[in-house]
Amino acid sequence: MKKKLMIKKKLEVKKSIYFAILSIVLFLTMTACGPSSKEDSISISGSSALLPLADNAAKDYMAKNPGSKISVQAGGSGQGLTQVYQGAVNIGNSDVYAEEKLKPEEAKELKDHVVCVVGIAVVVNPNVKVDNLTSQQLIDIFTGKITNWKDVGGDDMKITLINRPSNSGTRATFKKYALKGADEAEGMALKEDQSGTVKQTVSQTEGAISYLAFSYLDEKTKPLKIDGIEPTSENVSNGTYPVWAYEHMYTKGEATGLTKSFIDYILSEEVQDNLVTKLKFIPIKDMKVKR
Repeated sequence: MKKKLMIKKKLEVKKSIYFAILSIVLFLTMTACGPSSKEDSISISGSSALLPLADNAAKDYMAKNPGSKISVQAGGSGQGLTQVYQGAVNIGNSDVYAEEKLKPEEAKELKDHVVCVVGIAVVVNPNVKVDNLTSQQLIDIFTGKITNWKDVGGDDMKITLINRPSNSGTRATFKKYALKGADEAEGMALKEDQSGTVKQTVSQTEGAISYLAFSYLDEKTKPLKIDGIEPTSENVSNGTYPVWAYEHMYTKGEATGLTKSFIDYILSEEVQDNLVTKLKFIPIKDMKVKR
């Protein structure tokens, strides 16, 4: 009788252990299959200057990796940095360092991934008959001291400034390296930092002047020389053209999963040697100067 009870207890113990192990295995299996370990959808926002590269690279990546979904939007560097810090997006694109837009304690939580360099050109409406501005003329135009194109060798035509929003990383870069820190005068202010909108507004507004990333340059606007130096990728890389910035992809902490895979793809030779240069960005490896 005692033997039977002992055998029965042993069987019950073994049964309990079996079910406990089975429960653990099932839990681990479900966890591994859950969204926390398999990230197949990410979102990106921020710099409109970097938008052409981020968007085209995302399309190429998704074509090579069916099932992955990458959503890319602009909105300005300030917006991208704020949203990635808040956890609203996986990647925040920026033309400036996070410390320039966020509080120090917030910027410390972000991980910087420098993906390329962007050149920024002064652009005017194609009807403006000026091809070159000195650095001082450029400052005087954007600070409101010069208001007519005739004062810099053009026709008797009012100069219309096309301003970007204050959260624009492109605006911050232009202020720092083209205007030597001077504040822009009030012109035709745009509510959203969309480079496509800037290009369209300049092309449709008589006497207009603004600035665009090289990736947005086409026949709709006319880029100007600064001190006789053309805005080209070669002149940026050799240090003769001064208005450029590093392009950053920020993540909150170390990148993981699809976020890391996509950033690695952007930094791969396949993208750096083809798409980056095709869209008029400059690979980091081609830069002969540093900041």
